Amino acid sequence: MKKPLAGALLALLLTGAAAVPAAASAPRETVAQAPVAAAQPQAVAAVDFAGTVALSNCSGSVVRTPSSLPSDPALVLSNGHCLETGMPTAGQVIKDRRSSRSFTLLNSAGTGVGTLRASKIAYGTMTDTDISIYQLTKTYAQIQSTYGISALTLNDAHPTQGSSISVVSGYWKRIYNCNVDGFVYRLKEGGWTWKDSVRYTSSCNTIGGTSGSPVIDTATGKVVAVNNTGNESGESCTVNNPCEVDENGTVTVRQGINYAQETYTIVPCIGPGNVIDLNRAGCALPKP
Repeated sequence: MKKPLAGALLALLLTGAAAVPAAASAPRETVAQAPVAAAQPQAVAAVDFAGTVALSNCSGSVVRTPSSLPSDPALVLSNGHCLETGMPTAGQVIKDRRSSRSFTLLNSAGTGVGTLRASKIAYGTMTDTDISIYQLTKTYAQIQSTYGISALTLNDAHPTQGSSISVVSGYWKRIYNCNVDGFVYRLKEGGWTWKDSVRYTSSCNTIGGTSGSPVIDTATGKVVAVNNTGNESGESCTVNNPCEVDENGTVTVRQGINYAQETYTIVPCIGPGNVIDLNRAGCALPKP
């Protein structure tokens, strides 16, 4: 989940990518980067940076559910391990904690057009999944009126194996294109365990700072997952080296392969007014 900035910079220099932002703090996430897959030109044309955000150490996006209203306070989605309060311990759930964190909103070209600010951490955990959801001080309508940018919509259905996806990093202003390779029954990293994780095909070689990036299904334009980790050095089940565990307990290590956490499970937990209600029907997110 967490990679020193120096390692991420070296990977970028080796691949000819843009330089590290001067004021960036150490980003969190995974391994060395590969060029965008040339086999999927349509994905590059269909997906851009509009609605994504850059955090101080991670990536994220302004998101809505299919039933969110323009008058609702907007939400930003990222990873639980990107929280400014530090990484939650296994079993810990953070809900409705005050926050004034800022986010740089990007337009379609990846240019920062303004600063959004949180009013609270509406939800955050690294148990079963790895997500943080911030409630903002502005509504979707206010963001649209001021910046001309709409939120990304969370898909309310499970992602599909083989589907074409784009991982859009607001931190690096870089898009990775690949496919959903499959799903992992249990993904274990250090003391954390995540359920039903998305495994990418190898061309999505995300790097430090891409944590929290929305994973967009290129056929629908909707968010199906949030990028969070990858196996760096081939170790088994250690920090920065997640392992796959199947229903029988068999452990598989895939060095250089990266993963995301599904987001369709978030949708049933968001009620009227974009309020996180963990008691709503169909909500299975962990409770405090």
